[in-house]
Amino acid sequence: MTTAQPRRLSRAPELVGRGWLNTGGKDLHLGDFRGKVLLLDFWTFCCINCLHVLDELRPVEEEFSDVLVTVGVHSPKFVHEADPVALRAAVERYDVHHPVLDDPDLTTWQAYAVKAWPTLVVVDPEGYVVHIAAGEGHAEALRRVIGEVVAEHEAKGTLHRGDGPYVPPVAEATELKFPSKATVTAVGTLLVADAAHHRVVELDGETVITSYGTGERGRQDGKAATFSEPSGVAVLPDEVAQEVGYHLVVADTVNHLLRGINTDNGDVTTIAGTGLQWRNGPTDGPADEIDLTSPWDVVWWEPAGGVVIAMAGNHTIGLFDPRTKTVSRFAGTTVEGLKDGPAADAFFAQTSGLAVDGDRLWLVDSETSALRWIDTDRTVHTAIGTGLFDFGHRDGAADQALLQHPLGVTVLADHSVVVADTYNGAIRRYDPATGEVTTLATGLAEPSGAVLLDGDLVVVESAAHRLSRPVAAAHLVDGAAHQVRRPSTDIAPGALELTVVFTPPPGQKLDERWGPSTRLEVTSSPPGLLVEGAGVGTELTRRIVIAEGVSEGVLGVVAQAASCDDDGTEHGACHLTRQDWGVPVRVTSDGVRRLPLVMGGLDEGA
Repeated sequence: MTTAQPRRLSRAPELVGRGWLNTGGKDLHLGDFRGKVLLLDFWTFCCINCLHVLDELRPVEEEFSDVLVTVGVHSPKFVHEADPVALRAAVERYDVHHPVLDDPDLTTWQAYAVKAWPTLVVVDPEGYVVHIAAGEGHAEALRRVIGEVVAEHEAKGTLHRGDGPYVPPVAEATELKFPSKATVTAVGTLLVADAAHHRVVELDGETVITSYGTGERGRQDGKAATFSEPSGVAVLPDEVAQEVGYHLVVADTVNHLLRGINTDNGDVTTIAGTGLQWRNGPTDGPADEIDLTSPWDVVWWEPAGGVVIAMAGNHTIGLFDPRTKTVSRFAGTTVEGLKDGPAADAFFAQTSGLAVDGDRLWLVDSETSALRWIDTDRTVHTAIGTGLFDFGHRDGAADQALLQHPLGVTVLADHSVVVADTYNGAIRRYDPATGEVTTLATGLAEPSGAVLLDGDLVVVESAAHRLSRPVAAAHLVDGAAHQVRRPSTDIAPGALELTVVFTPPPGQKLDERWGPSTRLEVTSSPPGLLVEGAGVGTELTRRIVIAEGVSEGVLGVVAQAASCDDDGTEHGACHLTRQDWGVPVRVTSDGVRRLPLVMGGLDEGA
């Protein structure tokens, strides 16, 4: 069944915010896009799914460059993301080549009834919403929808071709550009993942003595290698390096690869990943056959017998064995959240930093603002952090302490742990012996990692494009606690119809050749919020029952749908769409009894 021309849902609301970026200082309005296809990308720069979508959109924007205008509507999750200076840095860091509306109060977010990051909205040349999609993996669907809109409005004479309003900003030239992590070598030099320069460099003091990577974005192997926003570097033990033929393992984040560097001859090889982003399917097997997803940090951990991978893109921890050339799932389920216990059942949330202290693997989960560890028996524990929606800057007892989107973790000589508390611009210290948290330094520009060098703490100040040695003096901060400001949805206690809306894009149908084409998983926090309806099923509509005695919580919903070309051929192109929502809800007697979440298409019940 081929989808008909896009149905108009409603007039698109005006675009309202604090200001605009990438427009040369000009404020834009909805009317400025009349005659163009407008694609609104609701994003926030902490969100790994949003970063995936930025990359997915690049070829679509190029293909429709004379008829399509993309506008990034930045609706922040964390307090730091509402800082206009931080947003400007993020737009530069992630190479955003379209106008961005700064929406710190979520005004436009609410006007478009958005419920998840990222969400994409297509507005036709006459100002009507014609398509909505939440999550990742919508590039092909967007091509088809935009193609139909273009054909319709070209025939009507309402399509205007030509350049859009994007004006590139002037970037400052710096030696490093948004460096991510640093690692100390055996000879006391520093290896730095120079993310926005797409390379790995070796520093002696402040001098670059070796550079791996040409500085161009790409995925070429060899001595003239290219990377795409590498984030972490691990040094292999000498005996392992001699056996496998490379000394360093690099988390090549945007390429969804691990790369090996032979420091003797400068040769770079791809050692894990296919270059495709994991969406579904196997996670264990030959390293060159398993898809990875945004590996953000890597570290050698002897008890695990390999390189542990912070797989930020699907909220899991991976393990790469360089000797057997295999990859496996080490911990996590792909459900985003904070849940301790056996590693196979634990929930993580965009793990972004790793550090080893003997039999303990430390990690930071940025989206739950949490410091956690894993023992050699693969049991997961949380030292700091309570969940997806609580953050702040508070010291004291660890069970009361708060972080804000930390990206790095380092173990000190006394076995205490330093956290690069990125969105607080701070370096924090957790003492496992006392359970106390203190602040060592503040005023840093998005610290994303730290290392010990000659007894000093060297901090990667990512947004300042440098490594620094801040004066560290332990003190206590009793800052305000914050919660994610996303508006709650009022739902009624008792039976509730949960519906994930998905319509295959034009020219596609649900792929039911080998069974159900859809999957729906529902969880809740607290677990007692749901009386019935938790668990996994294949239908995208489910009756759930909300408890009477719980006043608020979060519904966790993970949905996916497989669709294929409906052109009559046996081997048409197929696509998997997947999205997870953490929907904050308030239980009230006058709340709704139907909760639609749009994964792709339009809500026919709206």
